[in-house]
Amino acid sequence: MENENQTEWTAPPPPEKITMEQAEMSEAATLGNIFFEPGRTFEDLRRKPRFVLATLLIVICATVLTFGMYYKVGDEGMRRAMMDEFNKNQQTASMSTEQKNDMVEMQLNIGTYTRYAVPVIVIIFLFLGGLFYFLGSKAFGGSGGFLHGLSVWVYSSLPPALVSTVANVIVLIFKSADEIDIIKSQRGLIQANLGMLFPSDSNALLVTIISFFDLFAIWGWILAAIGLRITNKISSGSAWAIVIILTVLLNFAPRLIGAIFSGNPS
Repeated sequence: MENENQTEWTAPPPPEKITMEQAEMSEAATLGNIFFEPGRTFEDLRRKPRFVLATLLIVICATVLTFGMYYKVGDEGMRRAMMDEFNKNQQTASMSTEQKNDMVEMQLNIGTYTRYAVPVIVIIFLFLGGLFYFLGSKAFGGSGGFLHGLSVWVYSSLPPALVSTVANVIVLIFKSADEIDIIKSQRGLIQANLGMLFPSDSNALLVTIISFFDLFAIWGWILAAIGLRITNKISSGSAWAIVIILTVLLNFAPRLIGAIFSGNPS
């Protein structure tokens, strides 16, 4: 006779059903909605981080601008601009013409490799930016992962990149190559800041500081703060702190250092 007190075997309960949040927008839809509904777009990116198509568009923009500027000006235009800068720079002005020509040729060769490496450079930059946003968000108690940080970095960069590229390409088509100041146009022919109003012989440090506050850049900062707040569920103050700290460390400080050592606005 079986023991009446024997516990009957029962099957273990089934594992809890894991429900994954589904995106409400397609990745293609996020590309347009980031311009008009950034909050709703970042809400969707919080549900499902995406970045492939936006990264592709940014890479295309950077590549088009880089090659467009080069083919507009040509090697001779680049040589003249570099030689003028060497003659103005106190550290290189005393060099012989042969030494300056050698430096120009070296920079032209470096520029050739750099142009073809633009897609790789841009992708690395975007992934590093996403990593910094992820680490910064974690430091402020954010709940998002690396892909959330990457999505915010990419999508906050996309609108300024697209608009500025279109504007620069239009100017590049209609502007004469002789009218293009290559050194002053390193960051594009169209710059939405007051630095473009200063003559070429102005104080490099002052122009760099003024140029830093560019409308395209500010647009990107605003989008980044919105994205970090939504995707990581942190306060607006924390999101802005992350954006400001990283912008100063990764952008502002290097530009100042570049302006000090080169003698040219950066």
